[in-house]
Amino acid sequence: MTDHPAPSPQAIVDDLLDRLTLPEKLGLLHQWQAPVPRLGLPSFRTGTEALHGVAWLGKATVFPQAVGLASSWNPELVRAVGAAVGDEVRAKHHADPERVGLNVWAPVVNPLRDPRWGRNEEGWSEDPWLTGRLATAYAQGLRGDHPQRLRTAPTVKHFLAYNNETDRATTSSDLSPRVLHEYELPAFRAPLAAGAAVAVMASYNLVNGVPAHLSPLIENELRRWTPEELLIVGDAGAVTNIAGVQGHLPDHVSGFAAALRAGIDSFTEDDADSAPTVARLTEALDRGLITGSDVDRAVRRILAVRVRLGDLDPPRDDPFAGVAPDAVDRPAHRDLAREAARQSIVLLRNDGLLPLTDAGLRVAVLGPLADAVHEDWYSGTLPYAVTAYQGLAERLSTVTTHPGTDRIALRVGGRYVGCPDSPDGGPLTVGADATGFDVFDWGRDVVALRAAGNGRHVGADEAGALANDRPGPGGWVVRETFRFHDGPDGTALLHHLATDRYVAVDADGRLRADAPTPGDATRFTVELLADGAAEAAALAAEADVAVVALGNHPMVNGRETEDRVDLALPTGQETLLRAVHAANPRTVLVVTSSYPYAVGWAERHLPAVLWSAHGGQEHGTALGDVLLGDAEPGGRLTQTWYADAAELPDLLDYDVIGSDATYLYHRGDPLYPFGHGLSYTRFEYAGLRLSVDEATAGEEVEVSVEVTNAGDRPGEEVVQLYTRQRRSRVKQPLRQLRDFARISLAPGQRQVVRLRLRTAELSWWDETRGRRVVEDATHTVLVGRSARDVRLVGTLAVRGDEAAGDGRAAVPASGRAR
Repeated sequence: MTDHPAPSPQAIVDDLLDRLTLPEKLGLLHQWQAPVPRLGLPSFRTGTEALHGVAWLGKATVFPQAVGLASSWNPELVRAVGAAVGDEVRAKHHADPERVGLNVWAPVVNPLRDPRWGRNEEGWSEDPWLTGRLATAYAQGLRGDHPQRLRTAPTVKHFLAYNNETDRATTSSDLSPRVLHEYELPAFRAPLAAGAAVAVMASYNLVNGVPAHLSPLIENELRRWTPEELLIVGDAGAVTNIAGVQGHLPDHVSGFAAALRAGIDSFTEDDADSAPTVARLTEALDRGLITGSDVDRAVRRILAVRVRLGDLDPPRDDPFAGVAPDAVDRPAHRDLAREAARQSIVLLRNDGLLPLTDAGLRVAVLGPLADAVHEDWYSGTLPYAVTAYQGLAERLSTVTTHPGTDRIALRVGGRYVGCPDSPDGGPLTVGADATGFDVFDWGRDVVALRAAGNGRHVGADEAGALANDRPGPGGWVVRETFRFHDGPDGTALLHHLATDRYVAVDADGRLRADAPTPGDATRFTVELLADGAAEAAALAAEADVAVVALGNHPMVNGRETEDRVDLALPTGQETLLRAVHAANPRTVLVVTSSYPYAVGWAERHLPAVLWSAHGGQEHGTALGDVLLGDAEPGGRLTQTWYADAAELPDLLDYDVIGSDATYLYHRGDPLYPFGHGLSYTRFEYAGLRLSVDEATAGEEVEVSVEVTNAGDRPGEEVVQLYTRQRRSRVKQPLRQLRDFARISLAPGQRQVVRLRLRTAELSWWDETRGRRVVEDATHTVLVGRSARDVRLVGTLAVRGDEAAGDGRAAVPASGRAR
């Protein structure tokens, strides 16, 4: 018997394309692909969310948010997290293959151009090169190391120039060629060119007036970066927008046809119902707007990815078939989540108060995030959670806590608002007995109300009826947030934000958010039962150290669909912080947030400030380790923290060069610079050496430096390499990251750190030639602890790749070409 070689992936795809009927092919162009039983083709769906863990599919390991993972500056750690998430996707797929697809929608590679972007938590850095490197590591973990088969099929998103939620489907991100090629494209290119990602999602916005789903850049750029078939998926409902809110084409048939021609292969429309998409594409065929070859091209790309996933193989040939159900939240993943959370914590300020090494210290852990761990929109369901308070209480004998929230009662005339104390809660009604409500201030006067009796939040159902039956703000539409509107007579109206209705008491005494105008609403007298800031300050006064845990709720004021308007801490949180500090100067601020804040008062007055993103299930354990000195604060910022939002350009101004945006061009003094992060020990830098003094474009230069731990405890350092071109024909960055290395040193230990400077990356996009060029120029080489904390400076002369004598004058890098 002669063994026949297995057919190649291309042969498998060719065979299927030959045997599929046109209606069957059209059925494969939707997110929920129908099975074709006669060909042994199972159902398939794109779009399992895996941003920092498996989301929306029940309990799964919840790692720190992507912006937190990024602050580790540790590609190997990030890759390990990606691999763990990929295993958990596989485990859930094996348990439910129809519902859980292997095409994952992660990572997000939009550079974090503006910290007010609602989806800041989803990205990695304001620097496109660092974004590309870290996102590539995460995608490599997701895809796995098998030479032929993918663990999962990572999808980078959102292409292109997408950093605003405000009117995101109708605004145009206007890009000059330089901004496009130097800032926006590189982060997408890196994971695709490395073979780490195999798919791309188009974005909601327009780019230079053209819907992103119709952008010529899909074919002219994306598909040039990889030899593999690249799958392009649409964002949810975005193709419908083309002839809908964008008004770019006259009808949906035209819009769907144009998207297919532009390179969209998979349509994410109408949830699981593929019928409207199939009907529109069928009509487009009938009208001659698309051809059978357009359909075949998209189907080929879809099938190519499915073959690489082993989706068409018998189980015995699947190298990932052995991923067991217990891969979800397994002990090794818990350990990894803890390590990732530890390495992501950034020490922003410290005058010596930290670490807290005295085990007998009395510590008060205060604030709305003291005893809470929150999920975000793309989190999995927490299998467990360790809060900041718990992380310290497990290690110290005397730890107290208080959320720092006011407790109020609501009175209507001589009656009070009450609700059941039972675990499931119930309707809010007016009667004789008052319920205390804790008021959580999440900024811009947006509050959430938590019933003291059962610890459940107040929300409004679809009919507007209020009940204390919610775990907290959440969902695509957040129905648990309100604003109080104070009246001149000392009463207040309660405005429900999701419905834009006011709360009124109906004839049966129930509270409903259904009053359309203030005149239709009930006026409440707000009685203060407990002053949260005063109670927290009292605990702080009795403690040796106060730890104040402030920040954002990931579902409120800054999330998908909602940008921030400023960088300020919520007013109530700022008041709490100042009250605690007045009671106990030994106050540590722990900011846990999805984005930077302007915490200038804390920087000027507090002895210690730390930041972490929302850290997932092991947040409190990691924070306890760092506060008590059992672990280094290993994180470094991957975006600038500005002193004030006034330093930022308009949210819709995507010209980072012209507007002096990001650390690359910012001329002011940031509150905390890109790359910033302190250590518990002290590092000394010496002996900067370049392997050559002059180099030709395309060569690689080794930059070495001696780093010594000059302190008395082990430490971790992120050694950062930047360059600045001294003169150029065009405006150049003031500083630009080129390489970095994360090292661990024992006390007194010295290490020679070698960094790579790739001279080809010193290029910029010449609009007159339509390509990148490297000029004859001298570059300042800067090595240090952040973009602004430079310890050593060197010089490198680079011979460019331009034709000599083009007659154009050079200008200093800090200036503008005339």
